[in-house]
Amino acid sequence: MPTRYRNIFLFIGVAAVVAMLWSFDMSWEEVVGHVRRAGIWFPAVVLLWLPIYMMNARAWQIIINDGSPRQLGYWRVLKYTISGYALNSVTPVGLLGGEPYRIMELSPLVGRARAASSVILYAMMHIFSHFCFWLFSVGLFLVRYGHSLSWPMVAVLLLIIAFCLAGVYFFQTGYRHGLAMRTLRLFSHWPLIGRRIERYMQSHTEGIQEVDNQIAALHAQRRTTFYGSLLLEFAARMVGCLEIQFILFIFTSDISYWDCVLMQAFASLFANLFFFIPMQMGSKEGGLAIVTDSLHMNAAYGVLTGLITRLRELIWVAIGLALIRFGNKNTP
Repeated sequence: MPTRYRNIFLFIGVAAVVAMLWSFDMSWEEVVGHVRRAGIWFPAVVLLWLPIYMMNARAWQIIINDGSPRQLGYWRVLKYTISGYALNSVTPVGLLGGEPYRIMELSPLVGRARAASSVILYAMMHIFSHFCFWLFSVGLFLVRYGHSLSWPMVAVLLLIIAFCLAGVYFFQTGYRHGLAMRTLRLFSHWPLIGRRIERYMQSHTEGIQEVDNQIAALHAQRRTTFYGSLLLEFAARMVGCLEIQFILFIFTSDISYWDCVLMQAFASLFANLFFFIPMQMGSKEGGLAIVTDSLHMNAAYGVLTGLITRLRELIWVAIGLALIRFGNKNTP
């Protein structure tokens, strides 16, 4: 990728982080106080995300390298993974930052079509694993708390199941028939950007169709790659639940890992309903507070968990933005 484009991505990320720090609703004294109270658990939370990103990178790498004559190295994929997630965190609607960056970085290495298809496939896999994780968590909730369900909670669970099944159906259809052309056709009807996207579709029809063919081929012909990537993404979700447990160890040792899975699942579902907010500011904290209260825990635990999680995100965003600028000497 040309250096000027990397500088543009870096500028967007830094500007977003500065804006979010400026609007942070806590004083620095309070932030330092929470970090000191966390003690050893705060660096444990930060370091926990290294193996999570490593699993994400491996899930993406096996998609990139599947059937490719040129095998892309793991550490380069890890670099693009961390940087891409950093850009996704600080840009509205999530995928508007990290995915174009990943495609532009990969294109000189594996070709534009494979770069686009692998990034789209991995983004689909990442979101698809969300729906699988939420469905798993509904079953876990029924096993642990099904004996004390109220009718309002039954209605909520049924809505969640219906939402997740609809998501699974959508992605399964996209895997079988491709998703790029269908998505662009949907956006072509939007105001302001519709005409531009329609012109792009007309001039790049063959390239878009090639991307869709590669997406469909992975699901239909290379099931080992497909399910291996999905399993790694799901495992990363389960490892990520340890973050909540580490933070809650600050307040109490009487906390179950499976309750942390439920907290993570329902809080992430709540936060993703507000996907258009950069870094899901406020939505994640609110979701954690609601979930902890529903599990008959102190709601303040959820708020403090959200705040410490936010600090961890800022640290990894800074690392990801730094990786955009450094480590590019060997890129053709």
